[in-house]
Amino acid sequence: MPKFDDYKNRYKHIRMERRDGILQIIFHTEGGPLKWSMAAHEELGYAFAEISRDEENKVVIITGTSDIYCSELDMGRNLAQMTTEKWDHIYKDAKHLLMNLLDIEVPVIAAVNGPALIHAEIPVLSDIVICSENAEFQDAPHFPNGVVPGDGVHVVWPLVLGTNRGRYFLLTGQKLSATEALTLGVVSEIVSRDKLLPRAWELAEQIAKRPRLASRYARVALTQPIKRAMLDNLGYGLALEGLAMSAPRPPKS
Repeated sequence: MPKFDDYKNRYKHIRMERRDGILQIIFHTEGGPLKWSMAAHEELGYAFAEISRDEENKVVIITGTSDIYCSELDMGRNLAQMTTEKWDHIYKDAKHLLMNLLDIEVPVIAAVNGPALIHAEIPVLSDIVICSENAEFQDAPHFPNGVVPGDGVHVVWPLVLGTNRGRYFLLTGQKLSATEALTLGVVSEIVSRDKLLPRAWELAEQIAKRPRLASRYARVALTQPIKRAMLDNLGYGLALEGLAMSAPRPPKS
């Protein structure tokens, strides 16, 4: 079983601290807001796996740095040069990213501290999602850039928003404000930025008081339908995404 001291400083893009069984993980890039990269894509999946296997974790809080959750993409790859071998690496990392997150068997709270435009499905998959007043939600990297939204967003957003709203969200590049996200059920609370993490900790402490197995099995029960949907559709969506990337892309005007 992993011990917290063994993995807490292992990851370049994640700062971790734990008090009384509540694990807070903060995503970042060199101390600033997280810029989504191949390294982050790979790291987060491994981190979620270790977190899921540490039985001393009672609740997990995920958040970002400063006033931005994740709004920039730094993949360092030319999509026109995507090869089967490169996509195979992305394919495996993408499966581990979401499945390992869902394999965390304690309640997960997301404190979305600002715009979540890249891989916003990660915080949205949490059991409780709260956000700051400046938060926004979008799936910016996929269809607006001619990429199939097949890496799990095609499962998460129709599930969260409803089938028709979810498809509209993905195919139009719609950006939801914090207020719109609350109205549509994406988040459960909007909190001022300075009170966001204290509120997340308040919720975590409330949950941590419950019997250990009650909390753990509640998470298992509540995520089982999502895991089933991922098992049925994530690999297929990633295959379609990779297949479309292999087609010639028109030059940018």
